[in-house]
Amino acid sequence: MKIKSYIILLALTSLLFACKKDNYDEPTSKLSGKLVYKGEAIGVETFQVPYELYQFGFGKVGPIGSSFAQDGSYSAVLFDGEYRLIIPNGQGPFIWKKTPGGSPDSMAISVKGNQVLDLDVTPYYMIKAPQIAASGGKANAAFKVEKIITDANAKNIENITLYINNTQFVSGGNNIGTATIAGSAITDPNNIVLSVTIPSITPAQNYVFARIGLKVAGVEDRIFSPLVKIQF
Repeated sequence: MKIKSYIILLALTSLLFACKKDNYDEPTSKLSGKLVYKGEAIGVETFQVPYELYQFGFGKVGPIGSSFAQDGSYSAVLFDGEYRLIIPNGQGPFIWKKTPGGSPDSMAISVKGNQVLDLDVTPYYMIKAPQIAASGGKANAAFKVEKIITDANAKNIENITLYINNTQFVSGGNNIGTATIAGSAITDPNNIVLSVTIPSITPAQNYVFARIGLKVAGVEDRIFSPLVKIQF
């Protein structure tokens, strides 16, 4: 009888503990923002550039991981508390601050209610003054390229591509047409022109979405110009 009573008591205790655990409030504070350089947004490929949030305590030691949207924005719903954010080494078409030992440095964030926090990064290049329009059945782009990192960390341009797609997701993996120029073929970084034929679209539509992606030599992720919708 004692053993049976002990088992029943143990089961009731486990049930009460489980109910208490299930009754914890869900996180309600929203942390959001975007990647920026001197206040200008940094575009990337959709959900290909990760970031990590750490909250120490509560028995947690691993990161809360997620990725940036194609416009460089991010959003996380969190409990109030103290967090640290990092972008892992080798991620993104930019340099994230590092510790003297070369590890990705962390940004301390105090979360209390909804908060907007932009993340300053240093891109290798910026696509400046992009103009994209349709004419003669083609999407035509004219733009400039500015080299931002010029010290020992500087890298060359591998290529630049104009992408078009029939949806708002536009990248190397999401497109219906591209035009590319190799970095070695760029003679004037202040006057670069690309043009791509707009293919037939089913079901028919009289617009496409476009943006320009710059590939840095030795860097996996491209930096992108803002998304534009062009009609034809």
